[in-house]
Amino acid sequence: MEEKLSKSQICDEIQSNNSQPQVDIEKQSYTCDICGKTFSGNHVFISHKCKQSGEKPYLCDSCGKRFSYRCEFISHIRMHTGEKPFCCDTCGRTFTHKSTLTNHKRIHPDEKPFHCDICGKAFSESETLTRHVRVHAGEKPYQCDICSKAFSHKCKLIYHMRIHTGEKPFRCDTCGKTFSQKGKLINHKRIHTGEKPYHCDICGKTFSERGTLTGHIRIHTGEKPFHCDICGKSFTHNVHLTHHKNSHSTEKPYLCDTCGKSFSHRSTFSSHKRIHTGEKPYHCDICGRAFTHTGARSLHKRIHTGEKPFHCDICGTAFSRNAMLIQHKRTHTGEKPYSCDICGKTFTRSAHVTYHKQSHTDEKPHHCEICGETFPETGILSHYKSVHPGENPFHCDTCGKTFSDKYSLTCHKPIHTNIKVDAKHSPKDEKPYHCDACGQTFKQSSALTSHVRTHTGEKPYPCDICGKSFARKGGLSAHKRIHTGEKPYHCDICGKTFSHKSNLTVHQLIHIN
Repeated sequence: MEEKLSKSQICDEIQSNNSQPQVDIEKQSYTCDICGKTFSGNHVFISHKCKQSGEKPYLCDSCGKRFSYRCEFISHIRMHTGEKPFCCDTCGRTFTHKSTLTNHKRIHPDEKPFHCDICGKAFSESETLTRHVRVHAGEKPYQCDICSKAFSHKCKLIYHMRIHTGEKPFRCDTCGKTFSQKGKLINHKRIHTGEKPYHCDICGKTFSERGTLTGHIRIHTGEKPFHCDICGKSFTHNVHLTHHKNSHSTEKPYLCDTCGKSFSHRSTFSSHKRIHTGEKPYHCDICGRAFTHTGARSLHKRIHTGEKPFHCDICGTAFSRNAMLIQHKRTHTGEKPYSCDICGKTFTRSAHVTYHKQSHTDEKPHHCEICGETFPETGILSHYKSVHPGENPFHCDTCGKTFSDKYSLTCHKPIHTNIKVDAKHSPKDEKPYHCDACGQTFKQSSALTSHVRTHTGEKPYPCDICGKSFARKGGLSAHKRIHTGEKPYHCDICGKTFSHKSNLTVHQLIHIN
């Protein structure tokens, strides 16, 4: 039999239950003919029978939800009425359930009697400790009946079920958008209000969500709390760990029908397809430049904002990317973590090992599609193609050099046409050598020659070890120190050596300060 109460009847009953002591006025015992259990109260007996039969006689006339137990039904009604009859006498906060008030009262005397035997963390409630222990044990007792995914907390299962049901009970009263979780609605509303209540104490940056602030702070601290239990690699965000773990699995269900490459994640697959389509859906709202990935756009924006959140704790130099900071720190420590497995030589970057190995194998993976000539590095191939016979129709009448376009030839010609004045005997401010491409002037013809290469892209100085080419001889000389390990610049105070003069200059600031 269905019991349906009006709101006024329910509210009267709730008031009666709250104001009067709960006295058992029903002395008669009731026995369940299914399981044999006995009950002293009629309501408890009826609720038990409903549980046995699966019947839910208590119907909410506000939302249509049904309940087996009268107490659950009454508690549910308070969601609609907003009533919170249980008040904390310390802070005045009110609650819909007495048990919630009891748990709340523990926060005032800082009472946390429940301790985790594994990590020592303390909790005010035994249920919270039970949930916490599952983190260590990996226990996930709550399983989804639809997809079998398991969870450590019941509330997480409830949130998850809304993926299958499509239920989104929390609506934004500004734009009408709906959400499956109340917390997501609260975060969403800050888009409309512009509120960013979470502040970084290190750099002052503000955020609309606490989780975003937590992730941001790890940029400063370098903390990577999420560890892969297969290879030990650590990550700053749990989502990155989840993606990484799939790299250990051989399963790659997402296949690109253009090039045949397969992927473990749908998101990676979607990003990859943009290589073929040329789609760049992420636009910089400052300059309009488009990007294939949202991460690339975020890094790009630092050009406009000047943000450099990664600081070297040795010399104070700041960088826009963590990878740049890691590479920079090796100038202080001298660390060379990448080694050649053939000769044992070590390098600061993995790319340098790749270039170096070609000196052992004579590998030349870069091919000229015109004549088939092979090269160890793309820079040498590009330089070779710029002087390739038959493919550079623009000739210099003075030296015979050829160029692939007229603009490059125009930039080259001033080398021969300008009057070669001895700079030592020229007036102090005289700059007789002009660049026809941009109008910039120079005191010496050699300076003009080097400058013109910024227009032509010419890099005539290749490294004979790795093949990388440079526009200036000085750039090549500095580069070779990577291979030789030479550090010709010495600090007069502490004796530390450096491969570049600029690194010595930065280092000396430590002593000055």
